[in-house]
Amino acid sequence: MSNSESLERVPVALSPRDRFVEFLQSKGMRVTQQRLSLVDHVFSRHEHFDADQLIEQLPPSGDPNHVSRPTVYRTLNEFVDAGLLRRFNLNGRAVYEHDYGYPQHDHFHCTECNKLLEFTSPELLQMRDDLGKQHQFRVTGHRLIISGICQECTQAKRRSRSRMNMI
Repeated sequence: MSNSESLERVPVALSPRDRFVEFLQSKGMRVTQQRLSLVDHVFSRHEHFDADQLIEQLPPSGDPNHVSRPTVYRTLNEFVDAGLLRRFNLNGRAVYEHDYGYPQHDHFHCTECNKLLEFTSPELLQMRDDLGKQHQFRVTGHRLIISGICQECTQAKRRSRSRMNMI
């Protein structure tokens, strides 16, 4: 999964690592080297990913820095509980994205290549808040994924169709 232009980061008081350590300590959980290396790896880049994609990026079995599959799944859930990552379902898979240190945003999802494109819209936020007031509902957030076909896939389809016309 990839995304378009990266969103501007929002200033935060703690680094993702420090925030995670604080979370683990508040829950009486151990701060292990595997957990720390996972938080460092996940926050070294801004991308959407699923657990399998993350596991592929990690050192292989036998490497001293290897992290087991069960540990990856458990730690991803801990990241969500700590407010570091947001999880959403896309085509039946759990997909993760950074939540901590990033602004409220929404997504376009290309149903051809599975790309996720992030965008922010002040007009959408205003409409959301206006609708909340109209229905006497205190809005605390939202998640919007608009499905369709990205420009690259649309152009690729056009190119393949025009080649077919040449035959």
